[in-house]
Amino acid sequence: MTDLRLIIFTLLIPGTVAIYVPYGLRQLFPERYAIGDWRYGGMLLMLGGVVMYIISSISFLMEGGTPAIWFTRTFKFIVGEEPAKLVRGKLFRFSRNPMYLGVLLFVIGEALWFGSAALLVYAAAVWLFFHLTIVFVEEPHLRKKIGAAYDEYCRAVPRWIGFRNKQP
Repeated sequence: MTDLRLIIFTLLIPGTVAIYVPYGLRQLFPERYAIGDWRYGGMLLMLGGVVMYIISSISFLMEGGTPAIWFTRTFKFIVGEEPAKLVRGKLFRFSRNPMYLGVLLFVIGEALWFGSAALLVYAAAVWLFFHLTIVFVEEPHLRKKIGAAYDEYCRAVPRWIGFRNKQP
């Protein structure tokens, strides 16, 4: 049942951010810029974003939850709920937010693939929205829920991507 909820969550949340809204923007702003070989880089970014999202989703499933953030608890019968414990494996060793990063890479890849300045601006807005949500909503929630273990995880793993000397 959690697998089905993950699929529903993916169609509703990342699907809206990475597919439905960009499609609408391309209809409103149909301009296309010749960007040559960058177009194929966009395809690689989209593929990388999908792979990151899938691997991260599997990590959530293995911990007994879905990526549903705490404020979707009202809809848990549809989208599931967050795992009871902190997800630290796989890509979460290099980024505290690989799902967000995967969706963002996909949107940037779309902008390059379609040669759309509107989608590049949208990608910047998506990053800003994700960043503010993480900093002001998710991180305080996880600090309150998990406590010192989350603080240690934050010291060991960067918010977006990278390597640090300490292991979580």
